[in-house]
Amino acid sequence: MGRQVSLDTSKRVALVTGGSRGIGAATARLLLERGYAVCINYRSNTAAAENLLRELGSDDLIAVRADVAEEAQVLQLFEEIDARLGRIRALVNNAAIVQTQTRVVDMSAQRINSTFANNVTSAFLCSREAVKRMSTRYGGQGGAIVNVSSGAARLGSANEYVDYAASKGALDTFTRGLSNEVAAEGIRVNSVRPGLIYTDMHASAGEPGRVDRLKSSIPMQRGGDPREVAQAIAWLLSDEASYCTGSFIDAAGGR
Repeated sequence: MGRQVSLDTSKRVALVTGGSRGIGAATARLLLERGYAVCINYRSNTAAAENLLRELGSDDLIAVRADVAEEAQVLQLFEEIDARLGRIRALVNNAAIVQTQTRVVDMSAQRINSTFANNVTSAFLCSREAVKRMSTRYGGQGGAIVNVSSGAARLGSANEYVDYAASKGALDTFTRGLSNEVAAEGIRVNSVRPGLIYTDMHASAGEPGRVDRLKSSIPMQRGGDPREVAQAIAWLLSDEASYCTGSFIDAAGGR
């Protein structure tokens, strides 16, 4: 969205993909509170992005529409951040989709490919562009990347969405590999794996009440709030986590 933000080089610039709702929106709110300039990226829900801009009413917040599974749109996204906020120092790869619950025997190639493009390719593309700007190898000042994975990567999500779980498993491997690749270039790469969190993603899979159905299986006996996940993300981005890279925080209530 076209509102111009004045460049303030004293602020760390953060990009939160899939940032208009749920965990992404909670993360954007928290990072603003902690003094970041933030770009929330969204793919199609303009109303949600506009509502968040109005709600937060900050001169340090912009929203940019882009499908981060598409390379050309990722390039345009980062060029807009460069122009409107400055060089990125923090990236949260949060954009992801989950599709209607079904078994593997009923999954089409189109569905599987779409899941991996949105959940894995997007993180590769955004991280690539972030590394170009953060890495001391390319004249950057360093930075931090947090990949939002899922407890599903450990559990598999049988009979529901094994494709989503597998894509998050791939994201975990990506976290480990990229963290080792850029550790000596001033970039830390970590991951948060949320469990059953109250967001509208469950409705996208066809069961809006899924958290309440399964919360008794969680040792803490409750679902999580998006802000609880955002706090873990913000900590990993912060200097308090300066010796953490290739690390995983399971924000899943003990499950």
